[in-house]
Amino acid sequence: MRTSVRLAARLVVLLVAGAIAAVAYLQRSDPEVVVPSSPPARVPSPGRAIAPTNSARLTLPIDSVAPILPDSILTPGAALDVTASDVCAPGYAKKVRHVPAQVKRGVYAEYRIAHHDPGEFEVDHLISLEIGGSNSKRNLWPQSYRTSPWNARVKDALENELHRRVCNGSLDLKAAQHDIAVNWIAAYKMYFHRSLPLVHAKRRTHAR
Repeated sequence: MRTSVRLAARLVVLLVAGAIAAVAYLQRSDPEVVVPSSPPARVPSPGRAIAPTNSARLTLPIDSVAPILPDSILTPGAALDVTASDVCAPGYAKKVRHVPAQVKRGVYAEYRIAHHDPGEFEVDHLISLEIGGSNSKRNLWPQSYRTSPWNARVKDALENELHRRVCNGSLDLKAAQHDIAVNWIAAYKMYFHRSLPLVHAKRRTHAR
């Protein structure tokens, strides 16, 4: 009888200890796991990454051609805390541009491009500096000049158009940043009202 009582008491102790351990595990803080309290807004807070609607990551082989659209996990897009008045000031983009060679090499490595010819790619700002884009790695990706019909020159034309509209007051700066970050090809089609790009020979019409 005493043996049965002792076994039952030991079982109760074990059950209580297990429950306490389980509660402690569930309540522990894990700095590597971030659970958003709400879905991402259409327009991000200044300086924060912009989350595209399609977050599927591309699987790139080594020495692959850079994608026409950037990887939405590697390059979600990031903007600085600036206003339309800031980005429309003459020489603004040239003043804030700063992407060291080491950072560019890191961008190529993340996109698994081990070799490329001079002038084949540019490490592009997804949200261009002209509309408040950041030099952060979250806003950089290798864009090809050789892909057709969508390539770096076509995106440059879109950047010029968005800058023009922001500066003439017909487009909100945050909306321009959002549209180019989520899908720059869709943004080109919307703003130029074309399903295929125009031929854009010149890269840019204003100083970067």
